[in-house]
Amino acid sequence: MQIGFIGAGKVGCSMGRYMKEQGLPVAGYYSRQIESSKFAGTFTGTEAFETIKEMTEKCDILCITTTDGEIENAWNELQKQELEGKIICHFSGSYSSAVFKGIEEKKAMGCSIHPMCAFSDKSTSYRQLNQVLFTMEGEDKALATMRPLFEQMGNRVLRIASDKKVLYHCSASLVSNFMIGLYQMGLDCMEECGLTREEAELLFRPLICGNIAKMLDKGPEKALSGPIERNDTQTIDKHLQVLEDKDRELYCLVGEKVLEVAKKRNPSVDYRELENLLEKKGSR
Repeated sequence: MQIGFIGAGKVGCSMGRYMKEQGLPVAGYYSRQIESSKFAGTFTGTEAFETIKEMTEKCDILCITTTDGEIENAWNELQKQELEGKIICHFSGSYSSAVFKGIEEKKAMGCSIHPMCAFSDKSTSYRQLNQVLFTMEGEDKALATMRPLFEQMGNRVLRIASDKKVLYHCSASLVSNFMIGLYQMGLDCMEECGLTREEAELLFRPLICGNIAKMLDKGPEKALSGPIERNDTQTIDKHLQVLEDKDRELYCLVGEKVLEVAKKRNPSVDYRELENLLEKKGSR
């Protein structure tokens, strides 16, 4: 059962190299830029297909690893080919297999597969994939083939509902990209205090590393500390007084979520005064 990749960027190169090294039959790559296909083929020890027809004829599993905005275009090109019995999948975190409109008429099977990790480099990101969990959704017949392939490589696979893909992707953004936004907000505040970025980063490193390690090990409730957990309304009010409007609103919005965790940690504590403060100061 040969596997072909449409798209030879970071995800395509990483997944192809990883799957090939794990013994899966990766046939090669097709990209609109033949130079990209050739790079991916050389990198993975596979073939660079010059046409999508050539790849389709050779492969049973067709993996679309383009950018999200190009998935539908790639599918439109695939629909011009003979696809009966083939599995079509993409690796987007936010799109479901519903993007493959008309797949039933082509007598093919669709699914989406998403590795919960960041691909930063074409040539090195594949090295992390043996530690990554994958999520899948789509047609049962497609998943009956794809899930065992990934499990035999040693990866854990979780199935999610098709209509929850956007929420799933949103959650991943919150714990990765949005954390970076809060970190930047903290750096900005430290620079206003007269510290350099380097000095602020040195201050933050042990705090962040220790907090994240404890959160991942013990969970949010046991890791939580600070003025919200202590129900220190006066300190929170002082924080809010030194922040500009947008930052104050963000502080309150995130603070309300932190307060939910604090209530679980300390169910006997009366947080109503602090709750009212965050709600009042967070509204414009």
